[in-house]
Amino acid sequence: MKKITHWIRNILIFFFTSTILAVVILKYIPVYITPLMLIRCVEAVIDGDTPEINHHWVPLERINHNLPQAVMASEDNLFLKHSGFDLEQIQKAQLEAQEGKRQRGASTISQQTARNVFLWQHRSWLRKGLEAYFTFLIEKIWGKERIMEVYLNSIEMGRYIYGADAVSRINFGTTPDKLTRSQSAYIAVSLPNPRERDSGHPTAKMKKMHNTIKKRMGQIDQFPKEVCAP
Repeated sequence: MKKITHWIRNILIFFFTSTILAVVILKYIPVYITPLMLIRCVEAVIDGDTPEINHHWVPLERINHNLPQAVMASEDNLFLKHSGFDLEQIQKAQLEAQEGKRQRGASTISQQTARNVFLWQHRSWLRKGLEAYFTFLIEKIWGKERIMEVYLNSIEMGRYIYGADAVSRINFGTTPDKLTRSQSAYIAVSLPNPRERDSGHPTAKMKKMHNTIKKRMGQIDQFPKEVCAP
């Protein structure tokens, strides 16, 4: 029994030490690759395709403020106010699930960032627990600006496309500092299903959603005010 207790203690010490250290390190260095990027490469090989990763890190000050506004308007309008979790949306999602309605996501930008950088996509109680743990850590250690910077650089924005720089170049032939409100809104529309929704070639349904997001963007503060591109 003592041996088991000893092993459990050592495992917990290693887990907390290594995860906290990883979060601290990634506060200061770019996230060049994520678990999802590797998973997509494996899926490509299985499907007989050539694995591809279109990704280039850019600092937040080189991303036009339109894009943070668009993703907040679409994905998480309370990003600047909550501490990592939108409890109201979580409760709504739970009620809808209990009523048998179509399951929808209630993850905040902070939760999505924690999942993209540290975890896998397949839903499970284990992943949910770890996601909550990493979300708490990045909120406390990184802060909102770093969370948004990592999110906009690591999120999947198209087939083999990751981050603001890659989607700007491939889908719009521009750079992230020059993204317009319209282009940013189309990127935001694609985020729930970026492999099916092509922000560079929007469908009629996407165009309708795009108009809604553009209206919501007017209600979102420019973020972050002191470093955003003009």
